[in-house]
Parts: sequence; C-alpha cells; structure tokens
Amino acid sequence: MTERIVSFVMSGGVGSRLWPLSREDNPKQFHDFSGDGSMLAKTLRRLTARLEGETPVFLIASERHADRVHADIAGHELSGGGPLFEPTGRNTAAAVALASLRTLSEFGDSLVLVVPSDHEIATPQQFWRSIEAGTAAAREGRLVVFGIKPAQPETGYGYIEVAGERDGICDVSRFVEKPDLATAQSYLEAGNFYWNTGIFLFRASAMRDAFMAFQPDIWSATEAAYQAATSDLSGLYMPLELYAAIPSTSIDYAIMERASGIAMVPASFRWNDLGSWQSLLDVGPSDRQGNVIVGDVVAIDCESSYIRSDGRLLSAIGLKDVAIVSTADATFVAPVSHSQNVKKIVEQLEKSGRLETRFTPADDRVIESGAWQRRVHHWLFEETVPLWSTVGVDERHGGFHEALGFDAAPLMKPKRMRTQARQIYAFAVAKARGWNGPADRLISHGLEFMARHGRTDNGGWVRTLNVDGTVADAAEDAYDHSCVLLALAHAHMCGNPDALRLGQETFAFIDAHLEDERLTGFRETSSGEGERRSNPHMHLLEAFLAWHQATGERAYLRRAARIVDLFRSHFFDPESWTLGEYFDHEWRPAPGEKGTWTEPGHHFEWASLLVDFAGRSGQSGLTGLARKLYASAIANGLNRATGLAYGAVSRQGLPLDRVSRSWPQAEAIKAAIALDGSGGPDLKPEIEARVGRLFRWHINPAPLGLWIDRIDERGRSLASEVPASIFYHLVCALTQYLDGTAPKDQYGLATSPVST
Repeated sequence: MTERIVSFVMSGGVGSRLWPLSREDNPKQFHDFSGDGSMLAKTLRRLTARLEGETPVFLIASERHADRVHADIAGHELSGGGPLFEPTGRNTAAAVALASLRTLSEFGDSLVLVVPSDHEIATPQQFWRSIEAGTAAAREGRLVVFGIKPAQPETGYGYIEVAGERDGICDVSRFVEKPDLATAQSYLEAGNFYWNTGIFLFRASAMRDAFMAFQPDIWSATEAAYQAATSDLSGLYMPLELYAAIPSTSIDYAIMERASGIAMVPASFRWNDLGSWQSLLDVGPSDRQGNVIVGDVVAIDCESSYIRSDGRLLSAIGLKDVAIVSTADATFVAPVSHSQNVKKIVEQLEKSGRLETRFTPADDRVIESGAWQRRVHHWLFEETVPLWSTVGVDERHGGFHEALGFDAAPLMKPKRMRTQARQIYAFAVAKARGWNGPADRLISHGLEFMARHGRTDNGGWVRTLNVDGTVADAAEDAYDHSCVLLALAHAHMCGNPDALRLGQETFAFIDAHLEDERLTGFRETSSGEGERRSNPHMHLLEAFLAWHQATGERAYLRRAARIVDLFRSHFFDPESWTLGEYFDHEWRPAPGEKGTWTEPGHHFEWASLLVDFAGRSGQSGLTGLARKLYASAIANGLNRATGLAYGAVSRQGLPLDRVSRSWPQAEAIKAAIALDGSGGPDLKPEIEARVGRLFRWHINPAPLGLWIDRIDERGRSLASEVPASIFYHLVCALTQYLDGTAPKDQYGLATSPVST
C-alpha cells in the first residue's frame, strides 16, 4: 500500500521581489499570472492530484489572509486537511515545526511534505514522480530536499552542493546562499550544484528530533502555541501571545544547515519560483519580439521586456530588456537583469513607513485605523522636525527662517512674527509628544529673538522683522498676537521661565489696544484700520484655550466664550452652514464677493476648536455646529479630482480660489479627529483618508522633511518654496493623529511613544 504523505503549503510570505504588484495585504501567491488561477490555487491542485496514497493537504497561512485562503480552497478536496492560521509571521522554521506537530498529533509518524505556495511547476505528474522518488530516503529517517539542475548562472536562488548519487538520491554536502554572478557561474561549471526549490520531505519524528537537537526552543514554543489553539470549521487559530514568542528564523538556518545525512532528489519537473520580473518574463506568453505585455499597454519597438499596467494606459517606445510594472499608486522600472533588486526599494519604503508596500489600492478598501502611524511618525520625527530644528533655525541673526527652498536651503525673506511664534509652538508640541531633540533651546532661541527685536512701545509685538532683526513692519496685528499667545502658552507648559510673564504682558496689550471700544471683538490692528475678519478671532480662541490648558484658570475660558458668542451671532450662517470671513465694523458681511467668501480650511479649524471648547465648558450643543461646519466644507469645499480642500468657495459652493494649500488638509484631519466619537458617525476611515490625501499630494512628492504647499485644481504643483508657517499646522494635526491612533494599554494609555 502506498504510504500516506501529509502535505503542507506555506503561504505566509509577502513576495516583495514582485512589488509593486505583490503587497503585504495581497502577496504573490494570491495573484493569477498565467490565467489559470492564483499561485496558491495551482499549488493546491498539484498536491491533490496525487494518483495513489492518502494525501491530506493543509495550508499554513497568515490569519489576516483568511478570506483569501478560504476563497482559494473552495472547491478543492483536501482529504481531511485545512488551514492553520498564524496570528503573526514567524518564518519557515515555525511553519515546519507546526507541520510536524500537526502530523504527529493527527496522523502519527507519517511522511510530511512541505512546499511553498508560489512556485511555477510544470505538471502535477512530473511533480509527484520526483516526490515519490524521495519517499524511501525519508522513510529511513533522512531529511529530503529537491534540487533543480541549473540552466544558467542565477543569483536569485539558493544552491545545494551534492557529493555523489545512488539510486537517484544525492548526498547533500552543503547549502549555499544566493551567490553573486561570478560565483553562480562557477557553480554552473562545477556540475554538482543544484537550485534549491525549498521543498522538503521527511518523517515527522525525524524533523522533531532535528528540532530537539538544534532548536529546542523553537519546538517547545511552537508546541505551546499549537496545544493552546482553537479550531472551528474555518480552520485552526493559535493565540497571538504564544505564537509571537516563537523565535523567528528560517528552516534553512535552524535545521538544514546543521543536520547531517540530508538527501537530495534531482527533480524532473520544470520549476520557477517566480521571484522576479525576469522570471515572469521567462515563463509568460510572449509576442514576436519576446515581450510579455499585460494590461492596458501600447508598446512600440520594444524587445524582451516585461511591461504590465494594472490600471491606466501605459505606453513605451524603444525599450529592450526592461521591466515596467505600473499600479494605481506606484510604478517600478528597471532592467530585467536588475529586477531582483526591487527588494531594496521595498526596504527603503518600509524604513520611511510608506503604505505602498502594505496595501493594494482599491476604491472599496477601508484602511485600518492607524494604518498611517509608521509613515506619519517617520516623516514627522525622523525627517521633518530634525530638518526644521537645524536648517530652519537662523543661528546667525536669531529666530527662524521664513521659508526654505526645495533644496532645504534657507531663503532670506522678512520674518513674520506669526511664523516665529508658530515655530516655537511646533517645537513645544514635539517636545510634549516625546521628541528628544533640543526643544528647550529652540524655544528660548525663538523667544529671545522675538522679545529683543519685536516688542513695541505699547507692550505688543510688531508684524514683521527683517532677516537681521530690524523692524520691517511695526503694525500691531491681532492675528500675530494670537500666534504669539499660542506659542507662549505651550512654551510655558514646556517650562520656559519667561513665557508666563510675556503672556501676561501680551494679554494686557490686547485688552488695552486691540479690543474694540464696544467690546464686540478685536480690531485687525491697534490703529483700528481695515476690514474686520473672523480669522484672527479664531486664532485668539485657539490661544485662549491653550492658556486654559496651561494654567487651568477659567478666566481664559471666559475669554474664549466671548469669541464663541461672536461666532454664533455673526460669523456662522445657520442656513448655509457656512462661516463668513470678511465683515464691516458692525459685523455685517462685507459688500461684494468678499461677503460671500468662505474658506473650507477655516471651517475645519473652527470645528475642532468648537469641540474643544464644548468639552471644557460643557456647552455640548456646539458639537452640532462643528458638525455642520465640517459637513459644509466636505460637501462644497473639495476639489473632486484630488479630494483636497479648495482655498475658498462661495456660500453657494462655487469655487473662488481653486488652489489647494497644505494647511487646510491638515486642519481637515484635526476636525475629523475632534468629531470622531462625539456622538456622530465613525470617522476613523475618514481620518485615514484625509491623512492619505495630505501625503499623496503635499508630502510624498516633496523632498524629505518638506512639503508642496500649493497645488492647482488638476493636481499640479504651484509651489516655489516651503513656507515655515505651515509647519505648525502639520505638527499639530499629525501629532494629534499619532495620539489618537496609538495602541492603548489596559488603562487606556498610549503604549507607542513618538520619541526617536
């Protein structure tokens, strides 16, 4: 009677060498490269096609891919097998130990066959002919591997060196990692080296004994996880805390490179691990010029190239031996001879937290809450704050540079007081969120420059300073004073010794020189000239709330309440749910277009501030107004081509300023965070989408630590510099995102600090 072989398919890899098509959420084993089913489905068909002998088929797969696995196994008779789901990846040694444990517990000391899920193999008959050739050696207790006679010097495969052959079985001398080209050529010429297919055949007890001899900790940890597993009709599931405790290493390092007496069967089947775009070029259906063309592609005068588009039209002219793979969100281009090195790109993207390695773009996919955590953290605390805390600081004249070029060089422009204050705020917030850079020095540096050069005789602050600190514009502007107050509140919370005194002096100036005589708000400047705007009042509200946070004194809440009353009575239009920007001295909308001018970015800012004030004051009805502002901005203020907020729209929703700046996108994130969980719909998917758009259009196209501030309605950059004043918006929004999506411990406290 033909002996039972219990088969296990390992389906846990990411397939990063086939990026951008293969991703963490959709690795290559789930892709159909030849039109006859996914790689996993073809592997299952191969294993279930054994002509003689009992062959239960199991899958060892990631729990996150459970739906894909169930779809691929539907219709396959697995002869009592089924899925074993890993709650987290622990490499192939854990998978082989799990396969051995499952076999011993359910089928006794049977033969075990372990195969990858993503290899191209000629026919099931040829495959099983080679497997059956190794059963005798496996039955004797030897670990059996399968090798392919190399046809060319391949640098993408591991090799097996053998020493002699008897009855179709070779003795393994050693396993060799992926070689360089010269070494691979020498292996080809030597004649006793084979490509390693990564297929293993062994008696379950033999593998158990090997683990006990060389890696007992892996065996015992896997056994503990397996014994604690739960099963239902959908598969076997192991507890995360136990499975995560298994040491993560490959079966090659753990066992095969240490064990003795390993046998190799020279495989008779054609094999390709589809581990590069070159390999897909080799096995794919090609045209007369040797090109493999997939998707919406127009190729003229191209030769021996792999050209694939999973989305928009891709055109190419005059290419030879090139791989081009384009998806909705990424494009890879390389000579096919270098296509193995795509893994280096994936590693670089992973280091910077890019999501293009994790998620496959799809219109109906909702990104999990916190999906942008790594990317946001990396960009903010490893690229941006370090850059602006160094080259953004004017160490010669004092203060901070007003803007940087896209080469990160400072631009010698006049320094606005609001920008100086906002840089102080940003570094204070970064410190409060755990940044271990020189925040205290930067805060003192900025305040010293402002206080030494920017004070007025009235005790206020000038609007603009020249690069060297001389006064360029001595106007005492309400907007600038709101920014100064905000910075001083956060500097005080960081322990700056001068911030409280400077804050008190600034409040005294505002009360004496900026508050209007009828106590209905604040004038634009101390001279009282010009139209009146809601925007400075919004920023004063922000500053008052910051001082309440810094001191706990309700006097600041009373100040904030007066701004909120002005919002209710004059700024907000309850019919259109819009916020006016320009007013006359009686708080009537300004005449002409200005009277209809609304800014989606300010709708978002007001929304988050109203929610904040409602939480401090108990005026819960304000949350409803915040929702109306947010809904109005989303409904009428977005460019439908990019999803970004316009600069301005009319109260009727007609675009007045079609440029999309970076700061409204940051404020949209803050508003969604503020409104999430406040009694309305779940906005977590909206938060992720807003962060995604900010990075897609404003951050990812820019050099490290910088951003594209201005984008036209077709998504094209209009930016010629990077204004420092935006830094405050980005730091505030993205630190709030990190705080809101950080994992929590049993007490509800964040467990993932942002320090670096």
